[in-house]
Amino acid sequence: MLLLGIDIGSSSVKASVIDGESGECLASAFNPKDEMKIIAINPGWAEQDPEDWWLNLRASIHECINQLGNRKDGIGAIGISYQMHGLVAVGSDMKPLRPSIIWCDSRAVKYGQNAFEKLGSDFCLSHLLNSPGNFTAAKLAWVKENEPELFGRIHKIMLPGDYIAMRMTGEIVTSFTGLSEGIFWDFSRGGLSGELMDSYGFSHDIIPVQKESFSVQGWLREDIAGELGLPEGIPVSYRAGDQPNNALSLNVLQPGEVAATAGTSGVIYGVTDQTRYDPLSRVNTFLHVNHTSFNPRLGVLLCINGTGILNSWLKRNTGSGIDYNGMNGLAAEVEPGSDGLSVLPFGNGAERILMNRDIGCRIAGLNFNRHSNAHLFRAAQEGIAFSFRYGLDIMQETGIDAGLIRAGMANMFLSPVFREALSCITGAVIHLYNTDGSIGAARGAGIGCGYYKSAGEAFSGLKPVGTTEPDQSRTGAYEDAWEKWGELLKSV
Repeated sequence: MLLLGIDIGSSSVKASVIDGESGECLASAFNPKDEMKIIAINPGWAEQDPEDWWLNLRASIHECINQLGNRKDGIGAIGISYQMHGLVAVGSDMKPLRPSIIWCDSRAVKYGQNAFEKLGSDFCLSHLLNSPGNFTAAKLAWVKENEPELFGRIHKIMLPGDYIAMRMTGEIVTSFTGLSEGIFWDFSRGGLSGELMDSYGFSHDIIPVQKESFSVQGWLREDIAGELGLPEGIPVSYRAGDQPNNALSLNVLQPGEVAATAGTSGVIYGVTDQTRYDPLSRVNTFLHVNHTSFNPRLGVLLCINGTGILNSWLKRNTGSGIDYNGMNGLAAEVEPGSDGLSVLPFGNGAERILMNRDIGCRIAGLNFNRHSNAHLFRAAQEGIAFSFRYGLDIMQETGIDAGLIRAGMANMFLSPVFREALSCITGAVIHLYNTDGSIGAARGAGIGCGYYKSAGEAFSGLKPVGTTEPDQSRTGAYEDAWEKWGELLKSV
């Protein structure tokens, strides 16, 4: 059987087809080839048109089909990964009522804070394991107050992956993990939080039916199959938010295992079987994809908004046409510590690890006579690694200890400088894998439809393609730079 995985990101939509037996990726494509448009008509806003997701999904699947030829008829299941925390609101005609308010939109912070104060910190942390924060529920509260006429026409709300599945199958379904991602889930009671819904004034009717992440959630409609060039009746048998799915793609499913990504944003995601929370709500806890009431698996997620986007900004504005490999090469010519130059990478909105402060990106210690682009490139990568260390220190308080970090061979993890800085400053060994979210979603589809009898079978062929260990001869220099970076952070 062939398995199709789809990853709905904020920059692009990627599709991959793997051979279920060997795990080999047979076809892969992403669209658009640059970046998807993010609508930001006010400061702190970030919206996308769900139709853009669909059009780019269709283009990516068509490219995969062209690569497969007649083998496309062997596709037997579909899995979906999607950008977390977004809000899609549809009317009774199942069409979006407005653009999706996506993950990096910060307009709803005060709505989450109001709910946190109204419900009380004890309730929120013991039942929701999070502050309502700036997640999907708070975004819906913004719509309720600021667009009341539109709010009254909402039939169902959903996450981006729920919307794509609905377009494919005609079924409006969400997942238990999805409800927890939106901060609708009561961990103490194992269901939708009535207190949160009542606090915001939401009808329970707008929440879709919930199913497990690994389960058949509908079948590809005949008309949609024709549009996509796929056989009709294929089951959609897996869905998860991008970070739980990234953990799945790296076979991070058991307590103590840790996954990391460093794309536009940076994420550390650790699995635990303990119901614990950060009293300051700087990290977030969700149901993991393999959670059951009998075998609890929770994902503790730490997000840093400003990571790879800083590297991208530097490439566009200071790179003079240089590519990322060139930037990495220049950065490697500079010694650890960047000759006293420090960068705080927090220039992409409010940072949860900083208790929802938006301090912006800071560059300190710049000397016009000593520093070049190479120093700036290294200082930026070190600053991103230091922000990961800052987050891991927080996560340790919740029982997550990252002695081994698993990551895909992509984005910032392609940089030897970043990998060395992260390993030296955390003491962790880093294992790199040749996988990504779309391939993980394909494996998830195989588990959900029953093709694989276990996750172990699904990941039997997944092996590390690279390892980075702490370089003791350079750790001292990184520790000195980390201390200076920490002093800079304390000063803002």
